[in-house]
Amino acid sequence: MIFSRLSKNPFLVIISIFVLIVLFSFLSLVLLRNRFFNLFVGKIPKNVSENIKIEKFASVEDFKKYISEARETQSYSFRGFGMANLEIAEPALDSGMPLIKEAPERVSETNVQVKGIDEPDIVKTNGRSIFFSQNLPFYTAPIFLEQSDSRFMPQINASETKIIKGFPPSDLVKDSAIAKSGNLLLANNSLIIFSEADNFIYGYDVSDPKNPREKWKFEIDNRNYLVSSRLTNNKIYVIVSQSLNEASPCPLPFSSDAKGVIIPCTDIYHPINPVPVDQTYTIFSLNPSNGKLENKISFVGSSGQSVFYMSKNFIYITYPYNENLSSLYYNFFKDKASDLIPEETLISLKNLESYKISENAKMVEVQIILEKLFSSLSVDERKRVENEINNRSNDYLKDYVRDYQKSGIVKISNAHLDIDRVGSIPGTPLNQFSLDEYQSSLRIAVTISSNLFGFSQTESANDVYVLDKNLGITGEVLDLGLSERIYSVRFIEDKGYVVTFKQVDPFYVIDLANPNNPEKVGELKIPGFSSYLHPITKDKILGVGREDANVKLSLFDVGNPKNPKEVSKYSLDEYWTDVSTTHHAFLLDDKHEIFFLPAGTSGYIFGYQGNELKLLKVVSDVSAQRALFINDYLYVIGNTKISVLDENTWNEVNSLTF
Repeated sequence: MIFSRLSKNPFLVIISIFVLIVLFSFLSLVLLRNRFFNLFVGKIPKNVSENIKIEKFASVEDFKKYISEARETQSYSFRGFGMANLEIAEPALDSGMPLIKEAPERVSETNVQVKGIDEPDIVKTNGRSIFFSQNLPFYTAPIFLEQSDSRFMPQINASETKIIKGFPPSDLVKDSAIAKSGNLLLANNSLIIFSEADNFIYGYDVSDPKNPREKWKFEIDNRNYLVSSRLTNNKIYVIVSQSLNEASPCPLPFSSDAKGVIIPCTDIYHPINPVPVDQTYTIFSLNPSNGKLENKISFVGSSGQSVFYMSKNFIYITYPYNENLSSLYYNFFKDKASDLIPEETLISLKNLESYKISENAKMVEVQIILEKLFSSLSVDERKRVENEINNRSNDYLKDYVRDYQKSGIVKISNAHLDIDRVGSIPGTPLNQFSLDEYQSSLRIAVTISSNLFGFSQTESANDVYVLDKNLGITGEVLDLGLSERIYSVRFIEDKGYVVTFKQVDPFYVIDLANPNNPEKVGELKIPGFSSYLHPITKDKILGVGREDANVKLSLFDVGNPKNPKEVSKYSLDEYWTDVSTTHHAFLLDDKHEIFFLPAGTSGYIFGYQGNELKLLKVVSDVSAQRALFINDYLYVIGNTKISVLDENTWNEVNSLTF
């Protein structure tokens, strides 16, 4: 009956054939995955870093072709450039002076990773004024409706940047407000506001805090999304992203101001080997005094996959990708299983390397070749061959998995936004703290995933690599925390600290003094995990994380790198702290040996004297967001109030309610 209907309807015949092909491909892929890929990680192969290349598109047709080829690789590869976890962190402190009405000498700065490279945040200060950006919904008193018992709470969106006279604390008052909000940067007397509401970057003259004046504005085309920014050497560096329009991927509309800026196809970079892309990214620099566009660079990428790190002289961008999976099949059978398959099957697999087709198409061919082989075997022989392949592939892929799961690295000069070098390493970094430049060496901590190409592995692993100025690997530390993944990293001069987690929290100390021979010198295993690491003193590291659904603080003594110790621990009766998602919420004051972090709706101030974490003060009525210090006064800043504390007594000396 079914065949009778099909013969009368050619359209049904075509649909049926298509469904059978798709079903066959899916079942074949499942069989292959189950058969061959119980992978796990082992030693590093030789020459793992290579000179991968990127280039500019030649035309819009070239861009479209790349998108098509990249889409076909998606089943077997990670994604291309993408901006994940773009914020970075470390304190910059001065010394103190008594309370007088002159300029203060001791003023805190935003917690950043690289001293001298400022990062955008909702709070900035110059020691006299406090700039606080808010974009929060507030509800007024309930209004009763006429002829009804109903009432509603009107919502008011408080979108403004408050300018508050902060010093001396006795004069605490709101001087003025700017009817714009967003992350802030402060360059001398220029306050930069990154307004997501209208996609503008504004520059205000705040030399007179009571009368801020708009000096310039830079309009970003509304098809772009503001990702992040940095301020260094009197230049603002901005990163924006734009979703790909596959029908017309370029030129890119970039700025919609009077002059208008369009980025042509021939100015957009891409990795030569196609990787799945859904975004384009543009990095550009502005003069903070007048908003003038100075330099720019654009590249294709994907959302939420890559890491951005900025040092004094360079910007580093990573993008994950996989090497050819089809070649892995051929090399495995050639090196470890040639006795299990006929020579003609091995030749067919080898010939795939020369085919001018996508990796996805090659994998379909691999499936067809191997299914043809297995269907020719008896049931008993097929079972024997499958078991042999399973066992041999485990050992083989243990040694070579790092050849296939990689991250490309692009090194860009800050001065003119030119590409300086490109390179690659195995694995993928977690976030910007996974990268650090020190004495011309780049140190990177990565995870080798437990899910390579979508296939199940026995173990994941974590590595630390040291690269020279040409992005060639000079040394490595391998297999930290097998079956775990990295939760936090901190590099401090010639040491590295890595936390992995699955059931316990291994804290590793890496000696990086010799870039050619880094080594793991210490290890400590404790419950819970740390998602943020911060240097408190030269030999003390603070870990902020969680244990048993509570915020956990750990103080590590690393004075003896070979024997790190958790010398103090404190558990807060709070489920979450913003420090776990933004290091800007953390503040260290080393003069008074205290640190601040918000947790829940309160602000917590801890001392760390004598290697002991001690809770000194809780500010619970401000909906705490940030803190800063000016001289010996700590300002706890919340959504509805600023509370000023004397750091010598911890008494509140003044407050301002919004």
